[in-house]
Amino acid sequence: MTARGDGQAARAAGNGQATFAAAMKAAWSYIGAVMGDHDYRRYVAHHSARHPDTPPLSERAYWRMRHDEQEANPQGRCC
Repeated sequence: MTARGDGQAARAAGNGQATFAAAMKAAWSYIGAVMGDHDYRRYVAHHSARHPDTPPLSERAYWRMRHDEQEANPQGRCC
């Protein structure tokens, strides 16, 4: 086993931290996607592209619509 120079050790530690940070960012993004965090942004993008002549719902109104729809059609959820 050979000893690393100070620069090599620092780079190796930095790469581990960068890899960990990237993994955490990806995990957080995945959790957000599963929980629906990106849904409103996707709705606004779709609405702007398909219906440019009408304003999109506010975020509050969008989530109210989504929750009301889910309550009216409970077969679409697991519990």
